[in-house]
Amino acid sequence: MAGVELEFADIAPGDARLERDVAPLIRTLRPALGAAGFTAFASEAHGQGLVFTAAYDAAGHCPGVVTHRVLATSRGRVLCVDDLVTAPDRRSGGVGRRLMDEMTDRARQAGCVRIELDSGTGNHRAHRFYHLWRMSISALHFTRDIV
Repeated sequence: MAGVELEFADIAPGDARLERDVAPLIRTLRPALGAAGFTAFASEAHGQGLVFTAAYDAAGHCPGVVTHRVLATSRGRVLCVDDLVTAPDRRSGGVGRRLMDEMTDRARQAGCVRIELDSGTGNHRAHRFYHLWRMSISALHFTRDIV
């Protein structure tokens, strides 16, 4: 399959593209996150090092977004992907592959030993995609709600 031609842009709070292009895609993955909630999340997470990388096609449309950060861990320096989402009408068209290519390049440039991400247990389509990327399930992610 030929490569999908995309340009990547890191989008920070205050940039109109964050609300216009990034927020709607993130909210397809996180539907409980309302508009105000997204704005608050984006501002706080960006301050903690989260990078919002949007992919743009030749027509200027944003078919995919990945959020990520580099962390120094006891396992080595890792690029952690928080969210990776492709517009529903563009899935299986190479956008996710290009986003992962970009993350791989950035991980290498940052001296990372691996890319790590979490995926919801019921997101089987995403799991197939990650397995195609030769990603392994190396841990269980446990959570506890604090109420």
